[in-house]
Order: sequence, then structure tokens, then C-alpha cells
Amino acid sequence: ILALLPIPTHTFSPPSVTICPPIPHNTNHPNIHTSASLPSFRPFVTLPLFALDDGMVTRLTGIQRSFNEMTERLADPDVINDPKLLMKVMSERSKSEEIVQAFERYKGAEGDYDTAVEMMRESGDDPEMKEMAREESKIAEQNMVELEERIKVLLLPSDPNDDRNVMLEIRAGTGGSEANIFAGDLYDVYRKYASTQGWSCKIMDDSPGDDGGFKNIVLEIAGDSVFSKMKWEAGVHRVQRVPATETQGRVHTSTATVAVMPEVDDLDVQLDMKDVEISTMRSGGAGGQNVNKVETAIDLTHKPTGIRIKCTQERSQLKNKELAIQMLKTKLYDIELEKREAEERDRRGAQVGTGSRSEKIRTYNWKDSRCSDHRLGQNFPLQQFLNADIGPILDNLILKKQEELMKAMNENA
Repeated sequence: ILALLPIPTHTFSPPSVTICPPIPHNTNHPNIHTSASLPSFRPFVTLPLFALDDGMVTRLTGIQRSFNEMTERLADPDVINDPKLLMKVMSERSKSEEIVQAFERYKGAEGDYDTAVEMMRESGDDPEMKEMAREESKIAEQNMVELEERIKVLLLPSDPNDDRNVMLEIRAGTGGSEANIFAGDLYDVYRKYASTQGWSCKIMDDSPGDDGGFKNIVLEIAGDSVFSKMKWEAGVHRVQRVPATETQGRVHTSTATVAVMPEVDDLDVQLDMKDVEISTMRSGGAGGQNVNKVETAIDLTHKPTGIRIKCTQERSQLKNKELAIQMLKTKLYDIELEKREAEERDRRGAQVGTGSRSEKIRTYNWKDSRCSDHRLGQNFPLQQFLNADIGPILDNLILKKQEELMKAMNENA
């Protein structure tokens, strides 16, 4: 009977339905209501609004308020006249700046969405106005979705050591002279990468290999958020290639271990100097008569742990002593950090292959010109790594970690 009735020529919108920008037509979608008996009527669409929940908005508002307060403190004469306090306020403010900016952009996109919906309601029978409002609402909604995901990532718990400088130690493993040469190759890559990032790279201690490379080398890398990137290089690196000394053309497998330790200050590690045995010796090598005739080098042993450090880099015994003690504190802090991480892995029930520093993280195959990262299960061009273009590898590792944190956060929620 309804099919025989005349089709109305006027537009009619049921008062109980809110007209919002449409989503792709799908008659099975729960938010699309159609009337098959009235073919001239357009579907009435209600869209779920992609919005941050109240708890997250409250948290973001608090972060924004704190950010504004720290911004005001930067103009406080008491802060300006205290360099240490000024640096502390600036550092704290910078940690929340990106979150606040993303939240402000989100609120702007939310306002654009509301404006587009209101425009659609007021457009009446103007099809051009409706279409323009519909397109604007789609753009605003997409921006909201992207910013919401970005905000969630920014709110993930961060490593408190990420902003620190590092001491990076490369130690040749199995493979004899070839392992030493490989350790030298890794040093070249990290030195070049540090340069591309604008970081400073200084050799703190080294033991050259007989045929090139290093048996062991310790670097101090300083700059912006060094640990946040370089920590992903910690672990066992394996190389498969034909050594220069091989006459039969056989492929050898060698390894090198990389340790990445965040630098510490006096508040992080309490060191009892009674536990430290210090002796002096001549440095030898280049540097003139001072280093060859005066005992400027430091040989330091920490009795409780057996850690031994030799420092010969400076021409002054006092400076070498200061460097050796700093290196010792960094190693002690790293031991404690590894202990905490191991306990956390045990609590999660994690198995080998999820962050242990003895984990084999990467294999470099010269024959196939391939660099395989075992944590990602992904291959990269070997030449890309040798050119110190390791940014894409690190970015993928960071992304994987963020995904794991997001998954854990959602499960807890």
C-alpha cells in the first residue's frame, strides 16, 4: 500500500534523529537507518564521535595547566637568576610541550567538526552547502582520529634515562682478529651516526687489535636524547663474511658485544671509595715526555664487583682519575639497571629474546648483503647499515615497543 502512495516532495527529518556527516553507504551498518518504502528519502546517518574519554581529557588538561605554569616560571627573576633551576624548569617544560601541542590541535579539530555539523544542520535544502560541510567534517574527523592516536603514544610511560648521554662499549667476542676488525666496523658506524645526529663522540678507553679494529673500545656520546636511540644497539652483533686473512675463501662467523650505559650523576650511585683500589702508571704513546715519564694513567679496581678500569686518555692524572671514577659509576648503575630489567622480565613471564643484553640482536651477512634484525624479524640492506643510516631500523624498534606498551595498556584497561 505504501508503494502506491504519492512520494512527498518536501524534505522531512524525524526529530529523534540527528543528521551528521555520512559514512560510506552500508545498509548493514547499525548507525544507518533507511526507509525502503520511501525511496526518495536519503539515509539518516548518526556517526559515533571519535573523542578522548573524560579521564584522558582530565589528565591532558592537568598537563596543559602544569605546562602553562612552567612557562610563566621562565619569566620569574628567581628562576632566571638560578641557572640550575632554569635548566630544570626548561627540561620539565620540554617533556610536556609536544603533548600540549597535540592536545591543542585536537581541540581545534574537534571545534572544526562541531562547526561542520552545525553548518549541515543550517544548510536547509542547499546541496552545495551540505556537501561542503560534509567534506569539512570528514577532514576534521580524520584529524581527530590521528591526533588521538598520537596523544596516546605520547602519554605512554617513557624511559627515565632516555634524555641522558651514554657510555657505549664495544667488545670483540668470538672470532679472534676478525672479531676485532668487526668491532672496529661497529665503531665506525656509531661514530658516523653520532655525527649525523649532531652528537659529540669521544673515545674514553680503547685496546686496539693486532690486525686492526679493537679488542675493546669505550665511547662517550653526548647530545640530545642519546640513550633513547642508542639503547636499541645493546646486545650481541654477529657477522658472517670471509675474513681478509682467509686464504680458502671460507665464511667465518664472528661476534661483538655492544653495551649502552646511561651516564649517571652523584645522586644516582653512592660509591664508597674504600671499595676502590687505585694505582697509577705511565700512559705511553703519543703525548710528549709528560705521559711517557710521569705516571698520568689510572688503573682502578672496584673490589666488590671486580670491575677494572684503565684510563689513559688525558694528560693529567687528576683528569684520568675523574674519568675512571665516572666510568665506574656508569658501569655500577648499568648493573643495577640490568638487574631491575631482569626482574621486570621475570614478572612479565618473558623468555629469552625480549631485551636481555646477552641477546643476539642482529646478523650481518656479507655474502647476501643483508642486515637482519632478529627483534623485528626484518632484513635491511647491509650497505645502509655500513653507511650509518640506522635511523629506519631504530624507528621500527621504537614503533614495536610503542605497540607493545599500547597493547599492555589496553589489556590493563
